[in-house]
Amino acid sequence: QWLAWTSTSIVLFAACLSSFIPELYIHHYFFLIGNTCWATVGFLWKEKSLLFFSLCLNVVYFLGLVV
Repeated sequence: QWLAWTSTSIVLFAACLSSFIPELYIHHYFFLIGNTCWATVGFLWKEKSLLFFSLCLNVVYFLGLVV
């Protein structure tokens, strides 16, 4: 349960960064970290939908970094 709450906190922090200081682009890294943690939670809980959703979001954020 602690990993789920930590993941949520990281993703919320990333959302705040993207809203208040989007020009820094650091929020992409926090989104990647938070969603990777959520993917781990999905794997541990055997929740395929959560795992799939988190991995897809990681692809989006990674593309946001490189494109």
